[in-house]
Formats: sequence, C-alpha cells, structure tokens
Amino acid sequence: MLTQTPAPRVAGPSSRTSYSCVCMDNITMAKLLDETAALLEIDAADPFRVRSYRRAAEAVEQQTTPLATLVDEPKQLLAIAGIGKGMAANIVELVRTGSMPLRDEMLTKYKPGMLQLLRLPSMGPKTVALLWSALEISNIDELEAAAKAGHLATLPRFGQKQIDKILKGIEDHRKNSGRYRIDDAKETAERIAALLLVFPGIETVTPAGSLRRGRETVGDLDLLVTGPACEPDVVSAAVEYVATLPLIDNLLARGQNKVSFTLRNNLQVDVRLLPRASYGAALQYFTGSKMHNVSLRQRALKRGYTLSEYALARMNPAEGESAIVAAATEEEIYAAMGMQWIAPELRENGGELEAAEAGTLPQLITLEDIRGDVHMHTVATDGSNTIREMAEAALLRGLKYIAITDHSKNLAMTNGLDDARAMDHVRAIRAVDAEMQGRIRVFAGIEVDILQDGSLDLLDETLAQMDVVIGSVHSHFQIPASEMTARLLRAVENPYLRILGHPSGRILLRRDPYEFDLDAVLKRCAELGVAVEHNAAPPRADLNDLNLRKAKALGCKISINSDAHTTGELDRMPFGITQLRRAWLTPEDVINTLDADAFLAALRPRPVGVKA
Repeated sequence: MLTQTPAPRVAGPSSRTSYSCVCMDNITMAKLLDETAALLEIDAADPFRVRSYRRAAEAVEQQTTPLATLVDEPKQLLAIAGIGKGMAANIVELVRTGSMPLRDEMLTKYKPGMLQLLRLPSMGPKTVALLWSALEISNIDELEAAAKAGHLATLPRFGQKQIDKILKGIEDHRKNSGRYRIDDAKETAERIAALLLVFPGIETVTPAGSLRRGRETVGDLDLLVTGPACEPDVVSAAVEYVATLPLIDNLLARGQNKVSFTLRNNLQVDVRLLPRASYGAALQYFTGSKMHNVSLRQRALKRGYTLSEYALARMNPAEGESAIVAAATEEEIYAAMGMQWIAPELRENGGELEAAEAGTLPQLITLEDIRGDVHMHTVATDGSNTIREMAEAALLRGLKYIAITDHSKNLAMTNGLDDARAMDHVRAIRAVDAEMQGRIRVFAGIEVDILQDGSLDLLDETLAQMDVVIGSVHSHFQIPASEMTARLLRAVENPYLRILGHPSGRILLRRDPYEFDLDAVLKRCAELGVAVEHNAAPPRADLNDLNLRKAKALGCKISINSDAHTTGELDRMPFGITQLRRAWLTPEDVINTLDADAFLAALRPRPVGVKA
C-alpha cells in the first residue's frame, strides 16, 4: 500500500506550476537529457557537448532530492557535479515546459521515430546516423522494410548476420511493446500516488493487478484509492481532481468513481475511488489473476455466495439477514470462504486455493529474512562505489555479510580483472573486512566469465583464493542449445564454481533467454552442490518464478543477490524477494537467510587441501 502524509497544496490540479513541480521527476528528466545526448551524437555534434548531456543525465538520476523543487534555487543546481550554468538552464526549462529547445530542434530535424531505433539491440547513435544519412531511415517500420528489401546489405558493417540480428531485435521489440518492467511500474505508481495524496480526503493508494501480484512485467496499472473523499456522496470532486492530473497524456474515460488515462510512455492507468466498506472486495477482485478469481467465484457459488468487486454476498439471505457476508477486507472474504488469506504473489491458480482450504500455504520468504547479498561490483570494474562504500551501505540496510564479486578479464568492456589484479583485489577486500571489525562480514569473490567452451577465464589457483565464485555467461548467447548446455555443464564441473549466476541470460523486454536444457543443468547443480542464483535486478529477474519452483523441486540450493553496481542498487533486493514469493519459496529454501558461517558452509565444499 502506498500512503504518505499529504503535502500542502500550492496550486490547483490544472495549474502549470503544479504540473512542473510534481510531474517532472528526476528519472524522466535524466531520460530526456540522455535522449538529447543520443540525438546530438546522431547529429555528429562535438563529443564534449554530447558527454556534457550524458554526465548531466547521470548526475540527475543519482540525486535523491527532486530537482523540480530547486528551479528557483539555481545555486543548489549548480552545486551538483556535472551541472553547469547551461545545463541548469536546461533543467529549469524541462521542469517548466516538459522539454527544451535543443531537444525539440533535434527531434524536428531527425523525427521522433529515431529514438525508437535506439531501443533496438545493438543499435547505437552512430548506426542510426548511418541509416539516416544513407537511406533516410527514421523509424522501425522503415528499418524493417529496408532490411527485407536488401537495402541494408549495401551499407558498411551490415553483413547478413547483422541484418538477421536487426530483424530479430525488431520482432522482440514488437512482442514486448506495451509491457513495462515491475520497477518502472512501481516508480510510476508511487509518482501518481504522491499526486493523489495531495487531495484532501484521499488517504490510501494501493496498486492492484499485476503489480500487486509481483509479475516481472505489467501491461497496465490499477490503483485503488480510498478515504473520506471517496464516499459516494462526495466522490465527484475527487474524480474531477484525478481527471485533471498534470501527468495525463490522454484521458480515456471518466466515470462516477473511475478515471482511465495514458501517460507519455503509453502506459494505461485506471484509478478507482472506493468507499471503505467495499475496499477489500475491490482489492481482491482487481488484484486477480483472472483464473484465480474464476476459481474463487466457483467456490463461492458452491457455498451459496456470489463474489464481485463489491462484496461476498449470500445468494438467498434469510429474512432479516444481511446479504453482505464480507467486503471491507480481503482477510474477511477468504476466511468466510473457509480459507487462509492468500498472498497476492501466489494468486495465479497454481494450487494456492487448494492449499488455502487445507491450511497448508507456505510461510513465504520476506526481505527481513535475508542476511547477506553476495553479488555486487565496485570501481575495480564497472561499479560506481568502493568496497568500503558497498560494505557501509549494506550495513545500513541491515545485512550481516556481503561478497564483492567484480568481473573477470573476458568482459573487457567492464575493465574485468585478470589473475594478478584479481589477487590484488582479494587483498583489498580482506583489508576492508578487517576494517569493518565484525560489524559486517565482507567476503572476497569474483563473477568469473563462462567462456564459449565452458571453461572459466581465471586460473584455478586464483579462484581458490575466493570465498564466493559466481560463474556467468556474458557472451556468445546465440550458440545452439546443445552447445550452450554442454558449456554450462562443463562450467559447473569446475570445483571452484560455487554459484551459477543469472542462469538463463535473459534481459527483460530486450533479450530472450539463451536456449539450453535447463533441467539438465539444474539437476547437475543439485548433484554438485552448486547454488543457482535468482538475480534480483529487475532487468534480469533470473531465474524466473517458474524456474525457481523447478530448481527447488530438483533439490537445488538457491541464492538471491542484487547484482548491485552502485550502493543504491542494493535496494533491488525487494524485487527479487517478490519473485521468490511467486515461486512459493520459504526462508529455508534460500541460503542467504543463513548467517555468514552457515552460508559459506552451505556452498559447494572447496576441493580438499585448498585454503583461502
């Protein structure tokens, strides 16, 4: 549930001031600055100018204070590293108008569709610039037509393999169009909730639908709103307020207690304003899933009830007996049906109703159960913070231990560690561990690359010095399934590999999992004691919930990790916990719930005679 103390209203809902100060959040601002940088690069602008916009985008994204609140305090904007006078003026313009002249100029010159091209895999600004200058391609449809007509083959660096990759990228883009990652949907829900809670008499805003169930992507956003302002006799004023929210791009419908609209990114939002008396029934109904609700309604009918978004009601109440059985809370509704309350993450008609009737629902894992996070990166490779900074940040989040697992040398773009640097890094990690004086344990680790033949790209002698060795695939995703399976099986045979990282290699909405025999790999991991990772980073969410259930059934040890590259990304863990809950996992199923020594003992044993 999203709640907060309402802030004072400084302007009405239709005020331009209200729009700018609330609607232009830091993430949106950073995105617009980064898009401007990309358009400048397409335009072959001065590299220094391009970098200035990229630096500004990074700086804006990392700020915790909403920069929209600082537009009247230019000195505070200028105090931010990466923000000069010109960029501060751009930020003010973005906040006040939602755009800026340079970006508008670039979009007029190159057409908005070119930004869509940049969302395709392997489609950077230089490639987009080439397509424009040579063939005047400015959108995805034109690119697809040119590829199929053979026109791309006339361009440099466009062999058949590259053209096939482009066509596959277009296919994937269209398949995923209209889907939004859970972290993006959650951020949007919080932003809308902040606006809604400004209205006097709106007290709570609760996401329902796929977001509440924790689906890794959502197609739309359902928000249920309650409070005195939502009662039937007064709700019209609140409906009018919602219908004039400044972030609305297109108002789709406005009813007695519902407002539907789309945002700039085409995400549809349905806001329902509900009386408290029927809130529980509405929450249950609009949370779904569809099949869960169908099965629940069938059970209600067998008991002589009907179940709707308004109430669980008797079909034939006795004289003087209320028709309403339960409506105010979900707990009352499930209890009246003879069931335990079912956590939203389980409501997929996957056996949860039967378990709730039998009283055998699992005690699902929670964030509070997690004691350690053993996959993260530092400035030694592609991270943004030092070992000590990551340790201190983890300590603030209540963790008892972490492992620093920077990249190995095969991932050259990340400044990956060779054997000599890896050994120096181990010593640096152990020094920080000593400095922390037992407040938090800091394990030495590595995320070692699994090469195409299944070997690991650091020497066994180096890996032997690590507490935690994660093996991950970062290249050659397109090899045949049989080769990928053999690659992974060879990797887990290495006696020093203790965790298989993000096992399917997928990037949500961007890259499908590579093809391999997952069952064979999971079975071998279980036999060898190699833990399999759930990577909590929302772009990965890998293993997914269904494969996590499979991993548990096959006897695999499971580790959840943030894969953080900044201190802020340690906060990815709740997204991963949601997926573990969707997989019916309990604290006993996840080794990060153990204390530090027990965690190390739960990992694959070191080869005999090896000392760290």
